Amino acid sequence: MSHDHDHGAASTGRGRIAIALAITASVFVAEIVGAVITGSLALLVDAAHMLTDAGGLVIALTAATLARRPATERRTWGWQRAEVLGATAQAAVLLAVGVFVVIEAVRRFWEPPEIAAPELIVFGVIGLVANIASIAVLASDRASSFTLRAAFLEVLNDALGSVAVIVAAVVIWLTGFQAADAIAAVLIGVLIVPRAIILLRDTANVLLEATPKGLDLGAVREHLLDVPHVQSVHDLHATQIATGLPVLTAHVVVDDECFYDGHAPRMLDQLQACVAQHFPVQIEHSTFQLERAAHGEHEHPTHD
Repeated sequence: MSHDHDHGAASTGRGRIAIALAITASVFVAEIVGAVITGSLALLVDAAHMLTDAGGLVIALTAATLARRPATERRTWGWQRAEVLGATAQAAVLLAVGVFVVIEAVRRFWEPPEIAAPELIVFGVIGLVANIASIAVLASDRASSFTLRAAFLEVLNDALGSVAVIVAAVVIWLTGFQAADAIAAVLIGVLIVPRAIILLRDTANVLLEATPKGLDLGAVREHLLDVPHVQSVHDLHATQIATGLPVLTAHVVVDDECFYDGHAPRMLDQLQACVAQHFPVQIEHSTFQLERAAHGEHEHPTHD
């Protein structure tokens, strides 16, 4: 037994992602030119990061577009999980870039090249200004989906990378310490890796259908058992289809008379209201199978 709900998830933010993509692509071109002129590894790495981010934003934009498609009989949840797949791909690419940056920067410590510091400052500032613009575009809506969260993390990392490039350029200009460029590259990599791992972990949990973060199934079970006429709860599952779309299913054994006195529909309303109102993660899409105690005798083995 269940109530129908719209399968609506959070805002996909296509317009914001498209603007951030245009800015990121422009900065990538500028930083490639700057890396050639200055010989900076940090700027070249930041340009590579920009290219990765542009690819990630393309993935994000594609996923956000797919997520708007309606559900069909073949895909009953539509394409809403596309945003999770897109964010997972972005996180994996970010992680790979971060590891590469650290390895390449360490190699450069031994033979730091000559860096054109004044020019490097100029290109670093260009990158920082553009990244701040992208952050402003994405910041207000960044928590509404995995896609926007991934996109925001990418431009935030880019901004931090630009700051590192500028600082390295100033140090080289004032002191002649050429290894500052490699140090900046390492810092960029260190900033990328932890955030990529966290995002990858969160999206993997969704794909593995883990219980939504912040939802205590033990507490859910206790609340359901407190509903009058409920004898037991089994096969209790909670998963997350996409951002803002947690779902819950359960088999609920109720008193036999509920099936004879017309009380079952009210029971269903009470159970769904319970999971929709009493927990930090409000579950508006829930499905309950109401059973008599004798039903368990011919049902497949269950679990708690």
